[in-house]
Amino acid sequence: MNESNLTFRKAIRTDLERIVQLLADDPLGSKREVVSTPLASSYVRAFEAIVEDDNNELVVAQQGSTIIGVLQLTFIPYLTHQGSWRAVIEGVRVAAEVRSTGVGKQLFTWAIRRAGERGCRLVQLTSDKSRPDAIRFYESLGFAATHEGMKLQLAHGSASDA
Repeated sequence: MNESNLTFRKAIRTDLERIVQLLADDPLGSKREVVSTPLASSYVRAFEAIVEDDNNELVVAQQGSTIIGVLQLTFIPYLTHQGSWRAVIEGVRVAAEVRSTGVGKQLFTWAIRRAGERGCRLVQLTSDKSRPDAIRFYESLGFAATHEGMKLQLAHGSASDA
């Protein structure tokens, strides 16, 4: 991979279909994402909410004109750690054809630097326990499993346009 061609920027509306394709292109994402034309309006609503919120950034990694990675950064103020801010990294995907080429490391380096620019004291993420390779990757970047994370799925109506 030619790393000099890799750029990072905030996503724009025309990137959304490619972002959903990336999110769906892994074993877990293929079970929960729906790639369709047109995209379900739930994706459009979520995208609009993210880009309109100053404490959220949807970031794409682009090589030439092709989007090859994505992540979402959410900045949250906390009373803990003496009233500091933290960044949460979610929805990370790198295109299958460029995995293990350094794109993910560059994407995280950019995101961590961005969190510092925003004054964050801490960067955190979660990873599904069924993704040991991803967990090893995060550990190689300096992340440590210092807490036990938990999630509660809430019952709700369909997120699609059924």
